Amino acid sequence: MLVLGIESSGKTASTALWEDGTVLAEYSVNIGLTHSQTLLPMVAEIFSRTGKRAEDLALIAVSAGPGSFTGLRIGAATGKGIALAYDIPMAEVSTLEGLAHNVSECECLVHPIMDARRHQVYTAAFKRGKLIGTEEAVSIEELIDRLNREGGRHLFLGDAVPVYRKYIEEHMTGSYAFASAVNYLQRASSIAELGAERMAAGLSKPGMFFELSYIRKPQAEREREAQGLKQFDMVKDTDTAAQAGVTKDKLQAQNYVIGSGTGYENEVVD
Repeated sequence: MLVLGIESSGKTASTALWEDGTVLAEYSVNIGLTHSQTLLPMVAEIFSRTGKRAEDLALIAVSAGPGSFTGLRIGAATGKGIALAYDIPMAEVSTLEGLAHNVSECECLVHPIMDARRHQVYTAAFKRGKLIGTEEAVSIEELIDRLNREGGRHLFLGDAVPVYRKYIEEHMTGSYAFASAVNYLQRASSIAELGAERMAAGLSKPGMFFELSYIRKPQAEREREAQGLKQFDMVKDTDTAAQAGVTKDKLQAQNYVIGSGTGYENEVVD
């Protein structure tokens, strides 16, 4: 089974081709270019280098969040464009689960931490690749305080490590370590392998139903709400409704269950 993995949830852009347990090719860049500039050329490059074609794909696995609102949408649009063109199913993979998969052999508690800005991180706890508890957005202070109370051995990785490494070193009292540089950032090969597991479990879906998962609302939406602003759409089903100025609030969050019961704001990528 040939799987294309796409990861664009953070600053790193990564694509990979995975086939029956082997990573045929992986291409990652972490140099600040926008994902709209990098993803499609990277996909084309790994197809060219491996001699594979889009028609050969059995699945496209895409990091579905949490992460950068814009980055996630670019990754989803890239994967969905290929999936719809060639009638290939897609699989949604948690960004945090993908990060934990980089070091899934570790016996300690693995904590992917992604920079969520405003002194918060997207995080969760994993043991040998399995989620413990729920994914969340939490302040770095609250996270470290909680881990100090719980004790145990902990491993940190993710793009928030360079941001909060000094804070963790100064305030973590229990046993901890940081993943090596080759493993602490997002990797499309992990997304592809987890996507293959989703497909084997019957959890793949047509591209038109691919969904992104956010733990927090996008920054632009939060800023509008902070200013007391809302985006409205006039309901024009009837002349009476239009004349009455009936409006529909487009910013209502929709929560759904993913994984082991975590609630997320849901957005279907059109």
